[in-house]
Amino acid sequence: MRTRPVVAIDGPVGAGKSTVARELARALGFEYLNTGAMYRAVAEAARYINIDECADDHHLEKLLDSITISFEGERVLLDGRDVSANILQPKIGDLASRLSTLPVVRARLRRLQRAAGEGGGVVMEGRDIGTAIFPDAEFKFFLTAEVKVRAARRFAELAAKGASISEAEVLKQLEERDRRDQQRQLAPLRKADDAVVIDSSALSVEQVVGAMLTRMEQSARGTGAIVTDRAHSMRDLKRH
Repeated sequence: MRTRPVVAIDGPVGAGKSTVARELARALGFEYLNTGAMYRAVAEAARYINIDECADDHHLEKLLDSITISFEGERVLLDGRDVSANILQPKIGDLASRLSTLPVVRARLRRLQRAAGEGGGVVMEGRDIGTAIFPDAEFKFFLTAEVKVRAARRFAELAAKGASISEAEVLKQLEERDRRDQQRQLAPLRKADDAVVIDSSALSVEQVVGAMLTRMEQSARGTGAIVTDRAHSMRDLKRH
């Protein structure tokens, strides 16, 4: 039985999940796990493999057996190599989305993700955390935003890193990712029935995190599920 809760944050790409989850974890003193980065790390390792040809054989199983994925602060390490910048490339994101539809990949990463968070005290974000990875999470949020807002955010992020891509191309890729994530047969992107929906289109990171903290405190009041000093948490959030 967990002594501290699991916080699950799901939603489409560009909704701000990573930034919000990171800041919420910092405010609560929890660990933060970006499951999307794990799929992107697998995509980085598989970038030279034709997955259409090997999806039904053991090539991907061998690949998954041969690699290690770990986190060091904000850095994502693949076999000990920092791939944090590489995995933000649109082509890696697209490959990660395709890999996420394959049972062998999802099964392996699901075990890793479940093991990483089963002790609680973690904020985990992705697309199926509250529905497939931790359907028993104590707190579930579904973070969304208008697709054009998400595209603008993603474009700004990529442009800041020197990527050569237009905002129109980013929008097209996001719409394709949304379609693929929502229509895949295995653990599709959807809101858990008991998740709280937050639209971040017109909200700052601080406002979203504040809304999550408020909801968590309201839900946990009198249950002993979590003890949070709201004033301390918000001071810490603003400090960062």
